[in-house]
Amino acid sequence: MLRKEIILPFYLKIALILLGVFLFIDILYIGQSIIVPLIFSIITAVLLNQAVNFLVNHKINRIVAIIISMVLAFILIAASVLLLFSQATQLMESWPVIVEKFTSLLDQSINWTAGYFDINETQIHEWIAQTKTDLLNNNSMAIGETLISVGGSLIVLLLIPVYIFIILYYKPLLMEFFHQLFKNQNQNQVKAIFTQTKVVIQRYLIGLVIETIIVAAMESAALFILGIQFAILLGVIGALLNLIPYIGGLVAVALPMLIALGTKDSAWYAIY
Repeated sequence: MLRKEIILPFYLKIALILLGVFLFIDILYIGQSIIVPLIFSIITAVLLNQAVNFLVNHKINRIVAIIISMVLAFILIAASVLLLFSQATQLMESWPVIVEKFTSLLDQSINWTAGYFDINETQIHEWIAQTKTDLLNNNSMAIGETLISVGGSLIVLLLIPVYIFIILYYKPLLMEFFHQLFKNQNQNQVKAIFTQTKVVIQRYLIGLVIETIIVAAMESAALFILGIQFAILLGVIGALLNLIPYIGGLVAVALPMLIALGTKDSAWYAIY
């Protein structure tokens, strides 16, 4: 007996697609506390895989090799975070001064504009004063919210080393599992595809990390030579923003310009 092919109406297909997209986004939102650390752990495990393989090839136990690689990575990340945290603390302490400088620059611009276009200065100055107060208050609130967010994220961060260790330790079993999904006569092709894919992903991620480090170092050095405060923090933020296509590069350039305007007496620093 022939089976009839069921053809769904167009509106029903659209409804099913929208429902699927909604459920997918909903699952991502609900499981973000697990999915985000897992994705970060997979990326980190891919980056550490070569180091683990290097140590294993030199007759070091796989568990010991994984622990050594993770400890070295943790030391590097911790040192970077402490350095950035010290710069961020200095930025928060200097925030009122920066806001005051921006207010002064904006006040001068408003006076010139009001005189040239015959605009009421009183209302504009009231708006500037209110904006200044909001900026200072929002900064204090942002610091408190950030501390609460960081405290909540510490629990999630504890899961990342566990995920990384499990992924690196059970990688041979995971690879064997994927091999078993295909027929025996296709094993050579499957192995070649997995090997090429692994090499491409590893090289891409390692290249991305190297590019980010180079951009951060060069931008930090340039800002330091110009005498811009928080050079390291701005350099690292700029390097990370540079990973975002199009918009990230513009924001990475605009941020040091704003800090230069807020901390230096001359606008030429922002232009440089």
